[in-house]
Amino acid sequence: MATLAPVPASVGGRYNRNRRGRLAVWWQEIDRGTLILVLVLMAIGAVAVAAGSPASARRLSTAHEKLPELYFFYLHMRWQVLGLGAMFWASSLSKDSARRFGILIGAGMLAALVLVPVIGSEVNGAKRWLRFGISLQPSEFLKCGYPVLLAWILSWRARDPQIPVIAICFVLMAFLGALLMLQPDFGSTMLFSGTFLVLILLSGIDVKRLAMFFGVGLVGLVLMYFTYDNGRNRIDNFLFGGTAFDQVDLAQRTLLNGGWTGLGFWMGTRKMALPEAHTDYIFSVIGEEFGLIACMIIVVLYLTILVRIILRLVEEEDLFTVLAASGFAAQFGGQAFINILVNLQLFPSKGMTLPLISYGGSSTVAMGLCIGLLLAITRRNPFIQRERFSLRAIGDTQ
Repeated sequence: MATLAPVPASVGGRYNRNRRGRLAVWWQEIDRGTLILVLVLMAIGAVAVAAGSPASARRLSTAHEKLPELYFFYLHMRWQVLGLGAMFWASSLSKDSARRFGILIGAGMLAALVLVPVIGSEVNGAKRWLRFGISLQPSEFLKCGYPVLLAWILSWRARDPQIPVIAICFVLMAFLGALLMLQPDFGSTMLFSGTFLVLILLSGIDVKRLAMFFGVGLVGLVLMYFTYDNGRNRIDNFLFGGTAFDQVDLAQRTLLNGGWTGLGFWMGTRKMALPEAHTDYIFSVIGEEFGLIACMIIVVLYLTILVRIILRLVEEEDLFTVLAASGFAAQFGGQAFINILVNLQLFPSKGMTLPLISYGGSSTVAMGLCIGLLLAITRRNPFIQRERFSLRAIGDTQ
């Protein structure tokens, strides 16, 4: 009977050293501060979902099936494990590999969005999911590739200024907006449009084209108002009052019910009437149970992440890196602050989750991928960076 020869100790030791070496390089090159802040927000999200889970579990329980009070918390922890795995895997990619993966997933999710109106599953009047044994929301995973795809196209100008990159991006955004409104998903359309605007402003655009973009956007809003009943109702409810406004008003009352220090974990009462306590209105649950000080800390954490990303790009010379990282920052910050403004009754209800904190399946895994790709794209060799600063300092003295 044949026996396997033992692996020489030198080989195993070399493999372990190589693996430790790769981990050390990864740890040195990524933005460790942003990674830590993201992990803190995810930990806050686990506690927040545990606080909001009883309200949603009771609301969704039926006479035939009573959900455990921590039902959504247990599910959220599973999704968080997957999201963490996706984030650490994506962050380990080289910048070139991250660019290729982002372009691939962006193109793939655009193709999936074409299929959604045809074979997608409808939930609460919206057709946003594809089911292939598991439920997939393409618009969530498109967030992982959209900033990379736009940044890649806009960076073509560095190689050939004659390429009409702005026009190509306009066509891409119009195509994406049409696909999203077929679902319909006005919230995601606005978020992607905002990201698009940030990137074309950073890449350089003349006043005429910028005015044309705002004109097209205004026409789109008017068309949405008269053709999309749900969007029109949400705007009317926000401006003049109504059912959706009552939900937002309840969210604000819940948020303020805890005062500065909160009522305590699982002591909230108004949260039990919130329609989506574990997702859309989780910021209000945090306010009631942990207080306005906790809400302020969360806002500061989001702002700190955005500032860290911007500061990391100040000395960056690669156009693609600047655009892609800025796109991720705009997307991340835009989603966070739209959700917070809705809870504060300062913005119409959008059905948008609070990134890294709200419960989610596709959204949690997709957000993990987004953060991982952001960390990979902004990886920086500290030794090369120090050498650049030294050379620059020598040049300044001369």
